[in-house]
Amino acid sequence: MALSFLNTPPSKLAPKPSFPPPSRQFAPPQRQRSLLHLSLLLREQQPPRPVRSSSSTQAGAAPSPPSSREEAVSQARSCLAAALRKPLGKQRKQQRQPRFRAEIPVVDDSPGSLARLASDVFSSGLGLSRKGGGGGAPARLLLVWPSSEEMGVALREPHDWGESTAHAQLDAVAPDALSSCDAAVFLAPGRSQVEKMKAAADALDTKPVVMFNPAWSFDDEEEGFAGGARGFVGSFSVVYSFTGLEVRGLLSKKKGVLLRFGGESWVLMVEDDAAAPASEQFKVVSRLKRRPTIGEVETMLYNVMAANSPVTKSARFLRGLVSNVTGGRKEKKQ
Repeated sequence: MALSFLNTPPSKLAPKPSFPPPSRQFAPPQRQRSLLHLSLLLREQQPPRPVRSSSSTQAGAAPSPPSSREEAVSQARSCLAAALRKPLGKQRKQQRQPRFRAEIPVVDDSPGSLARLASDVFSSGLGLSRKGGGGGAPARLLLVWPSSEEMGVALREPHDWGESTAHAQLDAVAPDALSSCDAAVFLAPGRSQVEKMKAAADALDTKPVVMFNPAWSFDDEEEGFAGGARGFVGSFSVVYSFTGLEVRGLLSKKKGVLLRFGGESWVLMVEDDAAAPASEQFKVVSRLKRRPTIGEVETMLYNVMAANSPVTKSARFLRGLVSNVTGGRKEKKQ
């Protein structure tokens, strides 16, 4: 069962941000969310530099959100290559199957869009070799498409897949295709295809597998999957994930970013009001060991907006004024 804000406050999921509690005069609107497409947050400019918040509990600078589609692809590509390099370089058979996951939001989910994104990320077999370094034979990747339509579009259009990359369709993947590859990548699998993906992964034995851009939300995964399917999907380690967010408050709205880079902690960032308007710098709100639900992210962002709301600031000023007049003490009853 998914953890909700009602039974698991975000303060138990991550260190509590150093923002004052919202005033009672501030009433957040009815919860609504709007996931921004990549094109909204990613513009042709220098990547925004996050400003480390005092609420951050982990030393070191936060990773920078991608500022363009090309940079998001480059970040995902480098994270996947780093994750796959170690298991592909091992000479002995591994005891457990390495499973990795990467997510990049797309403007649309058409077959052509998926083909272009997959080509950009997995072109030339990610530059991997079968011995882990650059001197061995190229690693043989098997790209498993969710349907024959997506695979057909990918093979018709000119893409730099590389000679060592093979293609298969999830509903009809051949056993010899699985046995001849070094690693398999499941591209945008649907919720109804989880069992087929699990069967294909089991047939790969201990060869590494990648799940790229699954066609369901994390909240659906937490609440709508059966135990076996949820356990299988949850066994994939997220090495890269970028989600752009926008939360609308009573008097303002903020852009936010939920980012995981290279398997480190999940980092939630929001626009820094103190930065120059054109710089689009972000500050760290919280770092989390596990992936938060959208509801938990919304709650944390609402708290930030409430702390910075003009209504809340006015209420704080009035409370401070009363405290100065009375000296902060209660008068004795006569």
